[in-house]
Amino acid sequence: MEFSTPPHIAELAEKTRSFIAGKVIPFESDPRWTSHGPTEELRKELTDLGKAAGLFAPHAPKEFGGLGLGHLERAFVFEEAGYSLLGPTALHCGAPDEGNTHLLEVAASPSQREQFLAPLAKGARSCFAMTEPDGAGADPSLLATTAKVDGNGYVINGRKWFITGAEGADFVIIMAKIEGGPADGGATMFIVPSDRAGIHLETQMDTLDSSFAGGHWEMRFEDLRVDQEDVLGEPGGGFRQAQVRLAPARLTHCMRWLGSARRAHDTALDYANRREVFGQKLGKHEGVGFMLADNEMDIRTARLSLMQAAWLLDQGDNAAEESSMAKVQCSEAIWRIVDNAVQILGGAGTSSHLPVERIFREVRGFRIYDGPSEVHRWSLARKALKRATGRA
Repeated sequence: MEFSTPPHIAELAEKTRSFIAGKVIPFESDPRWTSHGPTEELRKELTDLGKAAGLFAPHAPKEFGGLGLGHLERAFVFEEAGYSLLGPTALHCGAPDEGNTHLLEVAASPSQREQFLAPLAKGARSCFAMTEPDGAGADPSLLATTAKVDGNGYVINGRKWFITGAEGADFVIIMAKIEGGPADGGATMFIVPSDRAGIHLETQMDTLDSSFAGGHWEMRFEDLRVDQEDVLGEPGGGFRQAQVRLAPARLTHCMRWLGSARRAHDTALDYANRREVFGQKLGKHEGVGFMLADNEMDIRTARLSLMQAAWLLDQGDNAAEESSMAKVQCSEAIWRIVDNAVQILGGAGTSSHLPVERIFREVRGFRIYDGPSEVHRWSLARKALKRATGRA
């Protein structure tokens, strides 16, 4: 793995840093940033700024107007974008659109690329409907939504929840289990315009985080008719397609929220350098200094972990274990960093007077999103035991 930063990427990262500081952070007090994410009006204003700065859709293919960055290159830019929780919105590189862009780039047919990927890369919105209230979640084998074979197509019925960005999405990618036909029982992805009859948004969910445009929703599919051309990939290939999306998406979450954690740490550093208590600067007290040092180490090790996995993806490796390790390491390190920052800041750290309180709420879910830490550890342990058995 090469540890030097290519000059053009270093320049792009610095440009992103300046853009976030000068153009995006001023919007953090905007009332259009609601508990369910930025409103569509605010999102549009931010993305227009991102386009004007030449930073829009850094991950999207160049053929559709993006910057075409590789996985490792994204790490530098996405971390800077995440320094403000609104940064990924401005650059159009947040979840779920960024992950769906990668999935479509790999799995979409030529007609699907034109119909869905091209507008997505230019600023359209999407959602990914997999998680279910009583079915698929960390264990995808519990998938309960069905796609029953009906003539030359399928009829989808089922419920989903925690569907990020569902309100205002231009299309939805649905994971369902086929009933009937050659692919009977096989998980399959379908890609469908959101205005098709049979798609219902039911309840907007109140969650800790507030940075995702469109919020999180419970959805219902009732007699939703889809055709063969609506299949993304191949019938029965849904879990394979999910893996294409999940490993890179885990890493980009790491990248963005590492930037947010760095913001919290910088806020704590500034306070520790200014605040006088018990006859000296707060940061010179050993207990506070240790927390600051721990944060410095966590930032460094989290960054290295995600970069190694990103580099492997660029080499054509699926990086399944490495991305899983990075997800656990980063989500837990990010939480420690932000929690330490709140502690150092004292009462101010719990108030909306500073950005840290909102970051604290935002990153807590990361230990759950894209697979809880416990599931990743369980999977990693199984693989380690299997390797050890093979060597015996």
